[in-house]
Amino acid sequence: MKIHEYQAKQVLSAYGVPTLRNAVCTTPDEVAQAARELGGGTVVVKAQVHAGGRGKGGGVKLAHSPDQARAVAEQILGMTLVTHQTGPDGVLVRIVMVEEGCKIARELYAGIALDRASGLPVLMASAEGGVEIEQVAAENPEAIKKEAFEPDRGLLGFQARRLAFALGLSGKSVGKAARLFTALAKAYVEKDASLAEINPLVVTEDGELIALDAKIDFDDNGLFRNKDVAAMADDAEVDALEERAKALGLSYIALDGSVGCMVNGAGLAMATMDVIQHHGGMPANFLDVGGGATLEKVTEAFRIILEDVKVKAILVNIFGGIMRCDVIAEGVVAAARQLGLSVPLVVRLEGTNVERGRQILAESGIALTVASDMTDAARKVVAAAEGK
Repeated sequence: MKIHEYQAKQVLSAYGVPTLRNAVCTTPDEVAQAARELGGGTVVVKAQVHAGGRGKGGGVKLAHSPDQARAVAEQILGMTLVTHQTGPDGVLVRIVMVEEGCKIARELYAGIALDRASGLPVLMASAEGGVEIEQVAAENPEAIKKEAFEPDRGLLGFQARRLAFALGLSGKSVGKAARLFTALAKAYVEKDASLAEINPLVVTEDGELIALDAKIDFDDNGLFRNKDVAAMADDAEVDALEERAKALGLSYIALDGSVGCMVNGAGLAMATMDVIQHHGGMPANFLDVGGGATLEKVTEAFRIILEDVKVKAILVNIFGGIMRCDVIAEGVVAAARQLGLSVPLVVRLEGTNVERGRQILAESGIALTVASDMTDAARKVVAAAEGK
């Protein structure tokens, strides 16, 4: 689950991470009033959407008076913000955060993610803040300092200080950075986060460290014990098809490609997307119907794929173990008849009741292409999506 920047700052502030005073607004007049309450001087008006790159897209602007803040808000509120993370359609800006300004001496980076190789969360810090960490990792990987830590012990004091010294901090700033890193790690663990990032983490001219931006993503499986986090969900920022799939217990993530995928098993789904890209295509979604999906779930899964206007062809790739191939076939046939099959369909079935599944498809009268294996399926569906 994703949350907005202002919400991430609320979470981090509760753990002792320093942030600036701010206010959340939905109208230009509210923005002007907030600017006055923040001292009437320089403020930053930030679009609140679940995407990065807001500044480059015009969603972050400085204002030096309440009237200028109102004018800036008129530009941002209601705009369709397009960034590298929103896709070409962009997202509508409905709310903004107004934040007081500060005098910046340095911009750093701090973030925590799970290192799957070690099975431990890793706190990453860099003296190159204010830019995308992926760019730093690609161009100057030695600039990223890392400390893995045990979740039940948290980030230890010597680890936090070692990171602070590695960033070139000195004097009182070392202790302040160490406390901030420790607080960030505690928030990450206790709130079941999958990502916690401060970029930039700024050092002010008087030596204070402040989270100037913040991003936290949460593991959905931990929301049951973090009701306060669950309450921060913004339904307007969630893909409608993803919400429908979630309600049905389907694992679905919308992507930007043109090949719709319906697969059983997360591993097979990932392999299917990989082989599609290997043969020149791009998946339009990740969709795992699971091992025990019912006919109704399969039908609705197929319906969700068909409702995505980006989909130009569909690949159904099923290896029947617990999931029976005849159930998949019945679901595909039912959905195709209800909705009308408007795009090419490629099907690869193997496993339990595969002959019965193939018979159901063959006798359905639905125009489809049968594939012999994954490579054959990928080649055929990519060609179909390209109109070949």
